[in-house]
Amino acid sequence: MSLADSVIRFAYWLDASAAYAGFKAFFYDLLIEPRSRRRAWFDIGMILLILASVFLLIYRVHHELSGYAEMFESLVLIVLASEYFLRMWLHCACRKILIEHYEHAELVGMRFRLMPALWAVLKGKLTYMTRPMAIIDLLAILPSYRPLGFMRLFLLFRLLKLFRYARSLSAFGKVVVEKRFELYTLSIFVGAVVLISSIAVYLFEAGVPGASVQTLMDAVYWAVITVTTVGYGDVTPLTVEGRVVAMILVFAGIGVVSFATSIVVMAFHEKMRELHDNRVFSDVERLSEVTIVCGYGRIGQVVAERLAEAGEPFVVIDKDDAAVARARRREFLAVSGDASDGAMLTNLRLGKQSTRILCLTHDDVKNVYITLTARQFSRDVLIISRANKPETVRKLLHAGANHVIRPYEVVARMAAEFIGQPVAIDALHEVVTGSKGIHLEPLPVLPGGALDGLCIGEIDFAMRNLLLFGVIRARPAIHVEEGAHYPMSGKRFFFNPRADFKLQAHDVLVLIGYDVSLSHFRRHEGAAARGWRRARA
Repeated sequence: MSLADSVIRFAYWLDASAAYAGFKAFFYDLLIEPRSRRRAWFDIGMILLILASVFLLIYRVHHELSGYAEMFESLVLIVLASEYFLRMWLHCACRKILIEHYEHAELVGMRFRLMPALWAVLKGKLTYMTRPMAIIDLLAILPSYRPLGFMRLFLLFRLLKLFRYARSLSAFGKVVVEKRFELYTLSIFVGAVVLISSIAVYLFEAGVPGASVQTLMDAVYWAVITVTTVGYGDVTPLTVEGRVVAMILVFAGIGVVSFATSIVVMAFHEKMRELHDNRVFSDVERLSEVTIVCGYGRIGQVVAERLAEAGEPFVVIDKDDAAVARARRREFLAVSGDASDGAMLTNLRLGKQSTRILCLTHDDVKNVYITLTARQFSRDVLIISRANKPETVRKLLHAGANHVIRPYEVVARMAAEFIGQPVAIDALHEVVTGSKGIHLEPLPVLPGGALDGLCIGEIDFAMRNLLLFGVIRARPAIHVEEGAHYPMSGKRFFFNPRADFKLQAHDVLVLIGYDVSLSHFRRHEGAAARGWRRARA
């Protein structure tokens, strides 16, 4: 078997190995995945390790280190070198490159040549090694080698590694990269100004008795200090021509500083929004059963307040920055963006940590798009959508919404009922809003509990200031004589059941009452219900 055949066979073995895939996935999660908890702890550990190693390297300049300190420095070297080679290993899959070249040769009927494939692998690794952060990683290792004493100059690069581990410092580096065109243009302008002014002042000042500028380096130093508006004052022109150049350079420096400041401020403004959104995404990952509220308008604000009062985790999405700012002032998790964007819903872990989504924007078309996108993520996610127009209801249901709410129709019906029965509507409003401490709460009947097997007439609800609204029964067996019942999601709801209605295990009592009464009844689950029974006539 030739060397090429052995290499390809080994590449296919690695590609089919679940253990190798899991091993590589572990280190990818540890070093690369931005939202990994392992990476967060690893970054913290590396920051502490780097700071400790820098302290030791500075301390040893004038002091002798103990044996433990030498061992610690060796450990730091091993960790930094291991991280460098692990990142290089994760950069590109060598086996996939080899397999791709082999299969391409087989497809076109050519003989597979190993050297071009290995060269492609090497180019992939060289691509990583020439990256700025990879160069910093390599230079951060060099100060630990004793034979390379002059390399301790690269100690500063170990501090630059903090840009990789600290998210805020990393964001600053990304700002520089994203605005490289503007900064490149600015640097060309600054370079031209410094070159022209330094040559001009050198020609005017050199040879003048008592002048501070005697060499071209003095002129360049003066031009750089002046154009950056620092102005130490140690080098100043004496001639009239030199002072004219200085005045022109001062105004040019003001323009340079203003331009640079505007670039950095705009870039940081954009990046801070991204950083805040990433923080929200990380918070969502640590929660469970999260509700996504799409739209922070009038309805969205009410829903968010109710969810906050109930202690339910939720996150708000809105394209309006002002609405997002209002939500954040209420200390709600909120991000600015398009809720119909699949990437946004992916970041909010829809179908995983996020199990419910409420489409509450004022635009029916937008609600349909959000519903379609959300349903593609998971069939199990609960989607409740708002519809302003009657013809939109069917579209939302076809798009995948579980429930559709028409707020204007609900308000209109309540207004009509209020005209006819104002007292009943007031009572219902108090129950729904809980404005006077009256709530509606479900209570399950536990198997073998005190309520199991009791008839409704045997429990004195009035004595406990409770009102039985109805009973939800999961069992399909329905007896007409048990009273009026209504289907609901595979179950049956018995409204105001009769006194001879017999409770069964797993039934759910829907009770209305004050918090104290409900909590007391819930704690005991009818443990004293035998004593609360009404005496049978």
